[in-house]
Amino acid sequence: MKKRLEIALESLEGFRNPKIELEQYVTPANLAGFILTNADLFGDLKTVIDLGCGTGILAIGSAILGAYAIGVEIDRDALSIGRFNAEKLGVSVDFIACDVRDFKLKKRATVIMNPPFGIQRRHADRPFLEKAFEIANVIYSIHSAESEFFVRKRAGENGFNVTHVWKFMIPLKRTYSFHEKAFKYIPVEVFRIERDDRVPRR
Repeated sequence: MKKRLEIALESLEGFRNPKIELEQYVTPANLAGFILTNADLFGDLKTVIDLGCGTGILAIGSAILGAYAIGVEIDRDALSIGRFNAEKLGVSVDFIACDVRDFKLKKRATVIMNPPFGIQRRHADRPFLEKAFEIANVIYSIHSAESEFFVRKRAGENGFNVTHVWKFMIPLKRTYSFHEKAFKYIPVEVFRIERDDRVPRR
C-alpha cells in the first residue's frame, strides 16, 4: 500500500512559483507515504486537516486512504494546484483559502501537517501548532531537527503527549534561486502527538 501511495503522490504537481516568505517546499512523497500509512495503521485517518497544505500532498494522500480531508492554505496559487492534483488522482478534498489562525472546526479531527520550519521567520511553526492543539485529537507534524524539546514542551502545556518521534534525512530539491545544489539532504523530525483528556489545558 505504501509504495502505491508514494507512486501516486510522486505524480503530483508542486509549486510553480514558490514563495520564500511562506517557506514553500514540497513534502517528499516517501515521507508523506510513511506518515500517512502509519496514521492509517493507528486508525487516525477519519477526518484529516492539513494546515498549510500547499499543493495538497498530505490532504490528497489522506483522501486516497479513505479519509475526509480538508486542506487549509493562505496561498491561492498553491490551492489552485492542490485542486488540480486532487482532480488528477480522482479524490475529493475540501480546500479552504484561509490563514490557519482563522480556521474553525466544530468537531476535533486529526491534523497532519508540514508547517514552515521558521528559517525565514522565527517561530513560524507556532501558529500551526497552536491551531492543531485547538482542533485536534491527534497531530502528525514535521519539524526541523532538534525540535523535540520544544514540541514536547508545547504539547505538555496544551494537554497533549508525544507518542512517537521519527527521524529522517530527506532530500530537499532546489526550489529557490539561492540554492546552489540540485538537492541536499536535511534532517527532520516527525511527531505523533495525542490529546490526553485527563490533563486540563493551561
